[in-house]
Formats: sequence, C-alpha cells, structure tokens
Amino acid sequence: MAQQLDQANDIDGATLVEIFRRSMRVYKTDERFRQMLMSGKLRLVYYPVRGQEVLSASMMSAINIDDYLVTTYRGVHDQVAKGIPLKDLWAEFTGKVTGTCKGKGGPMHITDPDTGVMVTTGIVGAGLPIANGLALASQQSGDGRVTVVSFGDGATNIGAFHEALNLASLWKLPVIFLCQNNRYAEHTAYSVGTSAKRIIDRAPGYSMEAVRVDGNNPIEMYNAAKAAVDRARAGEGPTLIEAMTYRMLGHTFGADFSYVPKELQEEAKANDPIPAFHQLLLDRGVAAEEIAAIEAAIDAELDAAVEHALASEYPGLEELRIDVLKEEIRA
Repeated sequence: MAQQLDQANDIDGATLVEIFRRSMRVYKTDERFRQMLMSGKLRLVYYPVRGQEVLSASMMSAINIDDYLVTTYRGVHDQVAKGIPLKDLWAEFTGKVTGTCKGKGGPMHITDPDTGVMVTTGIVGAGLPIANGLALASQQSGDGRVTVVSFGDGATNIGAFHEALNLASLWKLPVIFLCQNNRYAEHTAYSVGTSAKRIIDRAPGYSMEAVRVDGNNPIEMYNAAKAAVDRARAGEGPTLIEAMTYRMLGHTFGADFSYVPKELQEEAKANDPIPAFHQLLLDRGVAAEEIAAIEAAIDAELDAAVEHALASEYPGLEELRIDVLKEEIRA
C-alpha cells in the first residue's frame, strides 16, 4: 500500500509538479542505467538510488540553479535533480570526452559548475568541510548563494562531520547539511554503527538548527528544505536536515542485499515514494495527460542522452596532461 502523504503546510501546485518532474527525471535515469547494465550494454560500477528520488528532487527544487551542491559517489539523484544536462552526465558516466569532466572523472567525480554541482567526492564525509569552504566564499563575497552538502547516515560518524558542523555554526555559514538517512551505511545497520538515537540529536552540541523529516514526502521535505534555505540566505546560519528514506536496492548494482531484513524491504516497497507521488498529483487535480507528457519528455531526453554518450569518443592520450597544472589547462 502506498504511503499516505500529509498535506499540512501545503505547497502550491506548480512547485509540486516541478518536484515530480525532477523526481521522475531521477527515477527514469536510475532505471535506464540499471536496464543497460543488466542487458550488457554498459559496464561500470553503479550505485542505485531507487527510493531516494523524491528526497533529492524536493531539496533541489528549494534552491536556485546557481546555488552550490556538494554530493557523494552515491549522488546521481542529487546531480540529476540539480539539473545537469543528461547528455553531459551520461557521457561522463561512460567515460567519454563530451562528459562534464571530459571522461576523466567518471561516476564518482561528477562536476558541473554551470548547474552548481561543484564537487562529487568518493571519500565518505569529505564533502562537508568542502561545503563549508564554498559557503564561506559566498559569505565573504556576498553573492547570496547557499550551499547544500548531501551525505549518508554513515558519514555522521566521521570526524569531518563534527568539525564541519562546529565551524559552520560558529561562523553562521550559509550551508545546509542534508543527511539522507537510508538506514544503512553500505552494509551496516544504523543501530549497529551509530550511538545517537537520531542524527539530529547531535545538533544541539553545535548550537545548530535541526529538523527530522520524512524525506519521501515531497511536501514535508520541500518545506523543511525551503525553511533551511531561507535561514541560510538571511544570514541566520546553517541547518542540519535528517531526511528519513529507504535504499531499496544494494549499495552497488548487483550487490548482495540479504543483510537487509525482509520486513524492512517490504516496508520500503509499501512506502515507495514514486507511486505515492503520482497518486498525490491525481488527487490534487493534475491531469493524467499532463503527468504522461512529463514522463514522455524525460524519456525523450534520456534517449538522446544515451545515444549521445554511446556515440561520443573516449578522451585521447593528450588529456593526460590537460587540467593537471595551471599552464596546461585549455581555454
């Protein structure tokens, strides 16, 4: 049974449709990657994000295109929801020279400053102090940008998490710490590796605003994200958001998932945010034809992106010496 979404503190219809569009863009991108891997058309290490689509879409709908994002190697949902052109994303994932980093970053190091995706880090917890640096730059320049840094529950046990929260609170940096609590740090259950009952219970030690929300509820998630963005932009400092969600597949594509209890897997399926969101739009009076048109447009964008990526060339040997030293960077 699909989860029932609380419509308290409602948001306008246009925003809700935009969150849905971003959610479906993530959902269909993730689905296409998995389909192509299963068919043997792609070979790469892939981190599924099934179940976390609405969380990212809601957060990214609350910020501007020029606001900054720092995410992790499990962050394709953040990258897609932030607005990276799919042809550029797919080309980078497949190691092609037309990718966001000319095929030299790959899935674990996606960067696209044009859409505010500044860093994708392959080191757990490493993005938090980097986000502070971006936020400090915005604070000093007065550019009005906010920075969102996305990480999992496991990263909150890394020293960088505590150091970053302390400094951000001390300096009132315009940064939002988004913990996507999907209940497992790779293969480790939350209760096995984390002593705090909730991630937000750590925030008072740093005098930081914190909120725990249902990350799969677009209304609740968006409202929490918007409030944090407004606080940051007003110079009132950072917010820690603990967004509860589910990882519905293994840590990597094809990985063993038996360590997750069957009852939790069934709970995740029952609370699948995609069909729940679809039904919410219908209940709100959005026409089925409009929903279908959104999905068709995304399918067309994906078709073009995959075709572009597969047809593009791999970087040449000359790329080994480019973007390494300042004097070797091409215009």
